[in-house]
Amino acid sequence: MSQPVSRYLHPIDVARHPSLEPEVKRAILARWASDRSAVEGKPALRKPPGMRRTVPVDDVFAALRSIDVQSGAAGPPHQ
Repeated sequence: MSQPVSRYLHPIDVARHPSLEPEVKRAILARWASDRSAVEGKPALRKPPGMRRTVPVDDVFAALRSIDVQSGAAGPPHQ
């Protein structure tokens, strides 16, 4: 992938990036959310290779949801 995760400080930076296609944003965030990026002993945190600090996995999921909202693919509201 030409867009390394470490290029971004926070998942929302990926979601808000103006020139990335939604599919690319989702792929970057999927790598960030991956269990391979989980911090050992702290499964709610992610730290992909090259990142300086950890990020809560919930922030990654929130960024993914914001992409869905931006692209109009949010689906039905939660009940």
